[in-house]
Amino acid sequence: QVQVVESGGGLVQAGGSLRLSCKASGIIVSINDMGWHRQAPGKQRELVARITSEGSTNYADSVKGRFTISRDNAKNTVYLQMNSLKPEDTGVYYCNARRTYDNALYWGQGTQVTVSS
Repeated sequence: QVQVVESGGGLVQAGGSLRLSCKASGIIVSINDMGWHRQAPGKQRELVARITSEGSTNYADSVKGRFTISRDNAKNTVYLQMNSLKPEDTGVYYCNARRTYDNALYWGQGTQVTVSS
C-alpha cells in the first residue's frame, strides 16, 4: 500500500507564492511519475503539472511560466512552487504517484489553496 500526503496549502493574496510538498510512502518498489491536479468549486479536476522519475515535466498552459514542479527521488517527494498566484488558481490541489511495477495510481487527500484578489 502507498500513502500520499500533501502539505503546504493556505491562503495567499494575488501575486503571492506558495510551495506545496507531497510525499509518497509505504510499500514502494519504485515510483514512476508524480504529479499535481487541482479542482476548483464546480469544476472538474484538471492536471496542473507532472514530472517523471527522469525529470521530464509537463504543465497546464494556464500555469506555464508561473509554477515549477520538482522532485527528490530519494525521498519520493514532489514539490510545486507556485508564483504569481491568481484568484483562478484557487482550488484543492491533489498529488498523485504512479507505482512503477504495476502502474497503480495513488492519490492524496488534497490541500486547499485559496488566492484572494
